[in-house]
Parts: sequence; structure tokens; C-alpha cells
Amino acid sequence: MLENTFCHIQGIGPRTEKRLWEANIHNWYSFLGWPKPSFSAATVTAASRTIAASITALAAGDASWFYNCLNAGEHWRMFKQFKHKTAYIDIETTGLDRGMSIITTIALYDGKTIFTYVNGENLERFVDDIAAYDLLVTYNGKSFDVPFIESFFDIRLPHAHIDLRYVLNSLGFKGGLKRVEKRFGISRNELEGVDGYFAVLLWMEYETRADPRARETLIAYNVEDVVNLELLMHYAYNQKIKDTPFAQDLIMAIPLRPEVPYAPDVDLVNTIRRRFFTGG
Repeated sequence: MLENTFCHIQGIGPRTEKRLWEANIHNWYSFLGWPKPSFSAATVTAASRTIAASITALAAGDASWFYNCLNAGEHWRMFKQFKHKTAYIDIETTGLDRGMSIITTIALYDGKTIFTYVNGENLERFVDDIAAYDLLVTYNGKSFDVPFIESFFDIRLPHAHIDLRYVLNSLGFKGGLKRVEKRFGISRNELEGVDGYFAVLLWMEYETRADPRARETLIAYNVEDVVNLELLMHYAYNQKIKDTPFAQDLIMAIPLRPEVPYAPDVDLVNTIRRRFFTGG
């Protein structure tokens, strides 16, 4: 989609971009070879410079260049070209206050491998591992996950970032991640009904009782988020391009769900439900 994008050029907005597509000017290269009497000299100069810089940045795999040029609402356009350098990430914490709470677990999925990080074990390894990626995909991560990570580790994550909460919202899918998943037919099975507060209770169970089942269940819950983000990112991308004249050339196959090597303990989940939610 990046090579079909013109809205990052000074003087060309979404409506003009659409008119270019309707005139069969579908990509940067056809624009450069097209007579442009309807554009001012300043716009033609700006366009030529920006397209040349775009071609160079794409060849160099410079995700940050496009991230800085595009409006936030158009960052989804980067996904196909940078899919191979994408990390789907999600964190679990003991609360929402970055000053008072800690990160308990982090899950990272790159489309091939699932990585998990646990406080007191290998959490610090995340800082080195995330540096291998150029693009982050999260759900509400711009408001929560990334600022929390940066504060907790005292680092900056300079990555390009697609926050699916806003992409899906623009497509009419509103609400939390689990609500959106249901609208796409994604089920959490044994973890149905488990949420962020429940994740805190699982961590407490692990901390106070040293129950390995709680650790495994918490990680399984955390991993569900990131593998589902991959599916939702592909769905969202395909929805965004479906009304463009080149949709058939850009549509992405929905990936198979990976095998998750962590299993929730149903008995423990039910025990915690009874203890904290039903008074049993």
C-alpha cells in the first residue's frame, strides 16, 4: 500500500489521492511519468522530492521515515511492507498506575515465534529482543503498553507503531480487544471471560502461593492477545484496502493461528472465579 500512497505528500490530501487513483495513477512510478497540468509547480516539486525519498526509504527498510511522514490514521498502510519486521506485543501489569505498578509478563509474537518474558525471570531480555523489530502492533498500546514499558525499563521505544484500537475503531469495531475479537469470530475457549483484572489475580496467586499453574495460565492469557493481534491486523488491513482500485493486488492471506505452547489451567481459573467473584 505504501507505493500506492500519495497522502503523505505536501499539497495532496485523501481526496486528491483518490482522484489520482481514479485517473489510473496507482503508484509512485506512474505519477512520476504522468503529465500534471492540474497541479501547481510547487506541488509537483514537493511530490517529486517526496516520492524519490519514499522510494529510497522503502528500499532501505526505513519504517520510521514513513511513520513520521504519514498521519497517525494512515500508519496501517505500512503493514504489508514491514510485516517481516513486525512485533505484536502485549503486557500484563499489577495495575494501571505506572508509578505504583509493575509489569508481570510480556508476550511478543513476530509471526513465526512466540516469546514470553516473566518478572523475576527474564523480563529484562525484552529490551534487547524488541530492538530487532521495526514496527510494533498493539491494541491500545499507544496509551498504555508502550508508555508503561518505557517508564518501567527507563527506555524509549523508537519503533513505528500501529495501534489497532484506532484502526479498528475507524472501521466501526469499537470497544476492548476481547469484544472486537468476538465480532471477528475469535474465541478464547478456556480463557473466555478472563480479563486484565483476572490477570492481576493470577499473578497474586503465583506470587503468594508459588503455584506454577498460575504462571502458566497468566502466560497463556498474555499470549492469546498477541497471536490474536496478528489475525486482527490482517483483517483490518484487508478491510482498509477493499475499496481501492488495486485491492486484489494487495489483499493479504489471513495467517494460520500458531500453536500456543502454554495451556491455561481450567480448575485454577474456576477456583479463582469462585474465590473472588462468586464468594465460593
